[in-house]
Amino acid sequence: MDESALQECLLDLKDLVDSRLESCIEQAIPSHGQVAELAGDVLLAGGKRLRPLLVILAYELVGGCEMEEILPLALAFEMIHTATLVHDDINDNAKTRRGIPTLHERISQEKALIAGDWLFVQGFSLGGIYEERVVTIMADCCALIASAEFKQIDHVMDLATSPDDYLAIVKGKTAGPFSAGCEGAALIAGASPEQREALLRFGMEMGISFQLVDDLLDIRGDERMGKPRGSDVYEGKMTLPLIHALTILHGPKRQRLTEIILGFNDSMFEELIELLIWADSISYTEILIKTHIERARSALDIFADSKAKGALRAISDLVVERFA
Repeated sequence: MDESALQECLLDLKDLVDSRLESCIEQAIPSHGQVAELAGDVLLAGGKRLRPLLVILAYELVGGCEMEEILPLALAFEMIHTATLVHDDINDNAKTRRGIPTLHERISQEKALIAGDWLFVQGFSLGGIYEERVVTIMADCCALIASAEFKQIDHVMDLATSPDDYLAIVKGKTAGPFSAGCEGAALIAGASPEQREALLRFGMEMGISFQLVDDLLDIRGDERMGKPRGSDVYEGKMTLPLIHALTILHGPKRQRLTEIILGFNDSMFEELIELLIWADSISYTEILIKTHIERARSALDIFADSKAKGALRAISDLVVERFA
Protein backbone atom coordinates (compact mmCIF):
# COMPACT_ATOMS: atom_id res chain seq x y z
CA MET A 1 0.00 0.00 0.00
CA ASP A 2 1.43 3.38 -0.99
CA GLU A 3 2.00 6.24 1.45
CA SER A 4 -1.12 8.20 0.50
CA ALA A 5 -3.30 5.12 0.99
CA LEU A 6 -1.74 4.50 4.41
CA GLN A 7 -2.39 8.09 5.45
CA GLU A 8 -6.00 7.77 4.29
CA CYS A 9 -6.32 4.56 6.33
CA LEU A 10 -5.06 6.33 9.46
CA LEU A 11 -7.41 9.27 8.92
CA ASP A 12 -10.38 6.93 8.46
CA LEU A 13 -9.53 5.13 11.72
CA LYS A 14 -9.11 8.42 13.56
CA ASP A 15 -12.50 9.61 12.26
CA LEU A 16 -14.07 6.37 13.45
CA VAL A 17 -12.55 6.77 16.94
CA ASP A 18 -13.63 10.41 17.12
CA SER A 19 -17.16 9.50 16.11
CA ARG A 20 -17.46 6.72 18.67
CA LEU A 21 -16.02 8.89 21.47
CA GLU A 22 -18.58 11.56 20.61
CA SER A 23 -21.36 8.96 20.76
CA CYS A 24 -20.15 7.78 24.18
CA ILE A 25 -20.40 11.31 25.55
CA GLU A 26 -23.77 12.00 23.92
CA GLN A 27 -25.21 8.83 25.44
CA ALA A 28 -23.83 9.68 28.89
CA ILE A 29 -25.01 13.29 29.15
CA PRO A 30 -28.72 12.54 29.78
CA SER A 31 -27.84 10.39 32.80
CA HIS A 32 -24.67 12.01 34.09
CA GLY A 33 -25.27 15.65 33.23
CA GLN A 34 -22.57 18.29 33.63
CA VAL A 35 -19.72 15.97 34.57
CA ALA A 36 -20.16 14.06 31.30
CA GLU A 37 -20.50 17.27 29.32
CA LEU A 38 -17.35 18.83 30.78
CA ALA A 39 -15.34 15.62 30.50
CA GLY A 40 -16.52 15.41 26.90
CA ASP A 41 -15.23 18.91 26.22
CA VAL A 42 -11.71 17.72 27.04
CA LEU A 43 -12.05 14.31 25.39
CA LEU A 44 -13.35 15.77 22.13
CA ALA A 45 -11.05 18.81 22.01
CA GLY A 46 -8.71 17.14 19.55
CA GLY A 47 -5.60 15.05 19.80
CA LYS A 48 -3.75 12.62 17.60
CA ARG A 49 -5.59 9.51 18.93
CA LEU A 50 -2.33 7.55 18.71
CA ARG A 51 -3.27 5.18 21.53
CA PRO A 52 -6.56 3.95 20.04
CA LEU A 53 -5.01 3.76 16.58
CA LEU A 54 -2.18 1.59 17.89
CA VAL A 55 -4.68 -0.66 19.69
CA ILE A 56 -6.76 -1.18 16.55
CA LEU A 57 -3.78 -1.73 14.26
CA ALA A 58 -2.05 -4.12 16.69
CA TYR A 59 -5.26 -6.15 16.79
CA GLU A 60 -5.46 -6.24 13.00
CA LEU A 61 -1.76 -7.06 12.65
CA VAL A 62 -2.21 -10.42 14.40
CA GLY A 63 -5.35 -11.37 12.51
CA GLY A 64 -8.16 -9.61 14.33
CA CYS A 65 -10.93 -8.75 11.89
CA GLU A 66 -13.95 -7.61 13.93
CA MET A 67 -13.79 -3.86 14.55
CA GLU A 68 -16.53 -4.01 17.17
CA GLU A 69 -14.47 -6.50 19.14
CA ILE A 70 -11.49 -4.14 19.57
CA LEU A 71 -13.12 -0.68 19.58
CA PRO A 72 -14.10 -0.74 23.28
CA LEU A 73 -10.46 -1.28 24.28
CA ALA A 74 -9.26 1.44 21.92
CA LEU A 75 -11.79 3.91 23.34
CA ALA A 76 -10.99 2.83 26.89
CA PHE A 77 -7.31 3.69 26.54
CA GLU A 78 -8.14 7.09 25.06
CA MET A 79 -10.52 7.90 27.92
CA ILE A 80 -7.98 6.81 30.52
CA HIS A 81 -5.30 8.87 28.77
CA THR A 82 -7.56 11.94 28.79
CA ALA A 83 -8.29 11.40 32.49
CA THR A 84 -4.56 11.53 33.22
CA LEU A 85 -4.27 14.78 31.24
CA VAL A 86 -7.01 16.40 33.34
CA HIS A 87 -5.29 15.33 36.55
CA ASP A 88 -1.83 16.31 35.29
CA ASP A 89 -3.08 19.77 34.40
CA ILE A 90 -4.33 20.21 37.97
CA ASN A 91 -1.01 19.04 39.44
CA ASP A 92 0.95 21.30 37.07
CA ASN A 93 -1.41 24.25 37.43
CA ALA A 94 -1.44 24.35 33.63
CA LYS A 95 -3.41 27.13 31.99
CA THR A 96 -4.01 25.61 28.56
CA ARG A 97 -4.27 22.18 26.97
CA ARG A 98 -4.51 21.64 23.21
CA GLY A 99 -4.71 25.40 22.80
CA ILE A 100 -7.76 25.95 25.03
CA PRO A 101 -8.09 26.74 28.76
CA THR A 102 -7.70 23.69 30.97
CA LEU A 103 -10.74 22.32 32.71
CA HIS A 104 -9.77 23.47 36.19
CA GLU A 105 -9.22 26.98 34.83
CA ARG A 106 -12.68 27.03 33.27
CA ILE A 107 -14.64 25.61 36.21
CA SER A 108 -12.89 24.65 39.43
CA GLN A 109 -10.19 22.30 40.59
CA GLU A 110 -12.72 20.22 42.49
CA LYS A 111 -14.98 19.68 39.50
CA ALA A 112 -12.05 19.07 37.15
CA LEU A 113 -10.76 16.36 39.47
CA ILE A 114 -14.17 14.67 39.45
CA ALA A 115 -14.38 14.95 35.65
CA GLY A 116 -11.03 13.18 35.40
CA ASP A 117 -12.28 10.47 37.75
CA TRP A 118 -15.40 10.10 35.61
CA LEU A 119 -13.25 9.52 32.51
CA PHE A 120 -11.27 6.84 34.34
CA VAL A 121 -14.48 5.08 35.32
CA GLN A 122 -15.86 5.25 31.79
CA GLY A 123 -12.60 3.86 30.41
CA PHE A 124 -12.70 0.90 32.77
CA SER A 125 -16.38 0.38 32.03
CA LEU A 126 -15.51 -0.06 28.36
CA GLY A 127 -12.48 -2.24 29.06
CA GLY A 128 -14.29 -4.34 31.64
CA ILE A 129 -16.08 -6.37 28.96
CA TYR A 130 -12.91 -8.32 28.20
CA GLU A 131 -11.39 -11.38 29.82
CA GLU A 132 -9.57 -11.03 33.12
CA ARG A 133 -6.07 -10.97 31.57
CA VAL A 134 -6.91 -7.90 29.50
CA VAL A 135 -8.52 -6.06 32.41
CA THR A 136 -5.46 -6.85 34.53
CA ILE A 137 -3.21 -5.30 31.88
CA MET A 138 -5.33 -2.14 32.02
CA ALA A 139 -5.29 -2.06 35.82
CA ASP A 140 -1.53 -2.61 36.00
CA CYS A 141 -1.02 0.13 33.43
CA CYS A 142 -3.01 2.63 35.50
CA ALA A 143 -1.20 1.63 38.69
CA LEU A 144 2.13 2.28 36.96
CA ILE A 145 0.88 5.67 35.73
CA ALA A 146 0.12 6.61 39.34
CA SER A 147 3.47 5.40 40.70
CA ALA A 148 5.35 7.18 37.89
CA GLU A 149 3.44 10.39 38.63
CA PHE A 150 4.55 10.13 42.27
CA LYS A 151 8.14 9.65 41.11
CA GLN A 152 7.93 12.63 38.77
CA ILE A 153 6.61 14.86 41.57
CA ASP A 154 9.49 13.71 43.78
CA HIS A 155 11.95 14.77 41.06
CA VAL A 156 10.57 18.24 40.37
CA MET A 157 13.51 20.66 40.44
CA ASP A 158 15.75 17.74 41.39
CA LEU A 159 19.04 18.42 39.60
CA ALA A 160 20.31 14.97 40.62
CA THR A 161 17.65 13.23 38.51
CA SER A 162 19.37 10.49 36.51
CA PRO A 163 18.59 9.11 33.04
CA ASP A 164 17.36 5.94 34.80
CA ASP A 165 14.96 8.02 36.93
CA TYR A 166 13.71 9.72 33.78
CA LEU A 167 13.22 6.44 31.93
CA ALA A 168 11.30 4.91 34.83
CA ILE A 169 8.91 7.87 34.79
CA VAL A 170 8.46 7.74 31.02
CA LYS A 171 7.86 3.99 31.00
CA GLY A 172 5.12 4.41 33.58
CA LYS A 173 3.39 7.56 32.35
CA THR A 174 3.79 7.63 28.57
CA ALA A 175 5.24 4.42 27.16
CA GLY A 176 3.39 2.06 29.50
CA PRO A 177 -0.07 2.89 28.09
CA PHE A 178 1.24 2.50 24.51
CA SER A 179 2.67 -0.90 25.42
CA ALA A 180 -0.35 -2.07 27.44
CA GLY A 181 -2.75 -1.13 24.65
CA CYS A 182 -0.79 -3.12 22.09
CA GLU A 183 -0.45 -6.11 24.43
CA GLY A 184 -4.16 -6.09 25.28
CA ALA A 185 -5.05 -5.95 21.60
CA ALA A 186 -2.78 -8.91 20.92
CA LEU A 187 -4.52 -10.96 23.60
CA ILE A 188 -7.98 -10.14 22.25
CA ALA A 189 -6.93 -11.16 18.74
CA GLY A 190 -5.52 -14.48 19.98
CA ALA A 191 -1.88 -13.69 19.24
CA SER A 192 0.93 -16.11 20.00
CA PRO A 193 3.25 -15.37 22.96
CA GLU A 194 5.96 -14.29 20.50
CA GLN A 195 3.59 -11.90 18.72
CA ARG A 196 2.31 -10.53 22.02
CA GLU A 197 5.87 -9.86 23.24
CA ALA A 198 6.76 -8.15 19.94
CA LEU A 199 3.78 -5.81 20.15
CA LEU A 200 4.50 -5.06 23.80
CA ARG A 201 8.05 -4.03 22.82
CA PHE A 202 6.79 -2.04 19.85
CA GLY A 203 4.44 -0.03 22.05
CA MET A 204 7.09 0.60 24.71
CA GLU A 205 9.68 1.84 22.21
CA MET A 206 7.10 4.00 20.44
CA GLY A 207 6.03 5.53 23.74
CA ILE A 208 9.58 6.37 24.79
CA SER A 209 10.32 8.04 21.46
CA PHE A 210 7.05 9.95 21.63
CA GLN A 211 7.95 11.41 25.03
CA LEU A 212 11.45 12.32 23.88
CA VAL A 213 9.93 14.25 20.97
CA ASP A 214 7.64 16.06 23.42
CA ASP A 215 10.72 17.03 25.45
CA LEU A 216 12.30 18.63 22.39
CA LEU A 217 9.13 20.38 21.25
CA ASP A 218 8.63 21.86 24.72
CA ILE A 219 12.03 23.52 24.50
CA ARG A 220 11.83 24.55 20.86
CA GLY A 221 8.22 25.64 20.98
CA ASP A 222 5.63 24.18 18.64
CA GLU A 223 1.97 25.13 18.20
CA ARG A 224 1.09 21.42 17.91
CA MET A 225 1.92 21.01 21.58
CA GLY A 226 -1.21 22.96 22.51
CA LYS A 227 0.57 24.57 25.47
CA PRO A 228 3.11 27.39 25.89
CA ARG A 229 6.75 26.88 25.03
CA GLY A 230 8.84 25.80 28.00
CA SER A 231 5.93 24.56 30.11
CA ASP A 232 7.96 21.62 31.39
CA VAL A 233 10.87 23.86 32.37
CA TYR A 234 8.55 26.27 34.19
CA GLU A 235 6.99 23.35 36.06
CA GLY A 236 10.39 22.03 37.12
CA LYS A 237 10.11 18.76 35.20
CA MET A 238 13.49 17.19 34.52
CA THR A 239 13.31 16.31 30.84
CA LEU A 240 16.07 14.36 29.11
CA PRO A 241 17.80 17.35 27.41
CA LEU A 242 18.15 19.05 30.81
CA ILE A 243 19.35 15.87 32.53
CA HIS A 244 21.92 15.25 29.80
CA ALA A 245 23.22 18.83 29.87
CA LEU A 246 23.58 18.76 33.66
CA THR A 247 25.68 15.61 33.25
CA ILE A 248 27.91 17.01 30.49
CA LEU A 249 28.45 20.62 31.56
CA HIS A 250 30.93 21.61 34.26
CA GLY A 251 32.08 24.74 36.03
CA PRO A 252 30.42 28.08 35.23
CA LYS A 253 28.26 26.64 32.44
CA ARG A 254 26.74 24.00 34.69
CA GLN A 255 26.24 26.58 37.42
CA ARG A 256 24.43 28.85 34.99
CA LEU A 257 22.22 26.01 33.75
CA THR A 258 21.36 25.25 37.37
CA GLU A 259 20.36 28.88 37.93
CA ILE A 260 18.20 28.88 34.80
CA ILE A 261 16.37 25.68 35.75
CA LEU A 262 15.70 26.81 39.31
CA GLY A 263 14.62 30.34 38.37
CA PHE A 264 13.37 30.03 34.82
CA ASN A 265 11.59 32.85 33.00
CA ASP A 266 10.96 33.86 29.38
CA SER A 267 14.11 36.00 29.16
CA MET A 268 16.27 32.88 29.67
CA PHE A 269 15.05 30.88 26.67
CA GLU A 270 17.88 31.70 24.29
CA GLU A 271 20.54 31.18 26.94
CA LEU A 272 19.02 27.82 27.82
CA ILE A 273 19.07 26.74 24.17
CA GLU A 274 22.70 27.84 23.84
CA LEU A 275 23.72 25.73 26.83
CA LEU A 276 21.82 22.70 25.54
CA ILE A 277 23.51 23.07 22.14
CA TRP A 278 26.90 23.47 23.83
CA ALA A 279 26.33 20.17 25.66
CA ASP A 280 25.03 18.49 22.47
CA SER A 281 21.92 17.63 24.48
CA ILE A 282 19.49 18.38 21.67
CA SER A 283 21.47 16.26 19.20
CA TYR A 284 21.74 13.50 21.82
CA THR A 285 17.96 13.49 22.29
CA GLU A 286 17.40 13.37 18.53
CA ILE A 287 19.70 10.35 18.26
CA LEU A 288 17.82 8.59 21.05
CA ILE A 289 14.48 9.26 19.33
CA LYS A 290 15.73 7.61 16.15
CA THR A 291 17.20 4.71 18.12
CA HIS A 292 13.93 3.95 19.90
CA ILE A 293 11.96 4.30 16.67
CA GLU A 294 14.26 1.81 14.97
CA ARG A 295 13.79 -0.59 17.88
CA ALA A 296 10.03 -0.21 17.52
CA ARG A 297 10.19 -0.95 13.83
CA SER A 298 12.45 -3.95 14.40
CA ALA A 299 9.86 -5.41 16.76
CA LEU A 300 7.50 -5.66 13.79
CA ASP A 301 9.94 -7.73 11.72
CA ILE A 302 8.36 -11.01 12.81
CA PHE A 303 5.08 -10.04 11.13
CA ALA A 304 4.30 -10.49 7.44
CA ASP A 305 3.77 -7.37 5.38
CA SER A 306 0.19 -6.13 5.60
CA LYS A 307 -1.89 -2.96 5.65
CA ALA A 308 -1.79 -2.94 9.45
CA LYS A 309 1.99 -3.31 9.54
CA GLY A 310 2.39 -0.52 7.00
CA ALA A 311 0.10 1.73 9.02
CA LEU A 312 2.05 1.07 12.24
CA ARG A 313 5.27 1.95 10.46
CA ALA A 314 3.60 5.08 9.10
CA ILE A 315 2.73 6.11 12.67
CA SER A 316 6.37 5.66 13.65
CA ASP A 317 7.30 7.93 10.74
CA LEU A 318 4.86 10.56 12.05
CA VAL A 319 6.57 10.52 15.44
CA VAL A 320 9.93 11.25 13.82
CA GLU A 321 8.43 13.94 11.59
CA ARG A 322 7.14 15.82 14.66
CA PHE A 323 10.66 17.07 15.47
CA ALA A 324 12.21 17.05 11.98
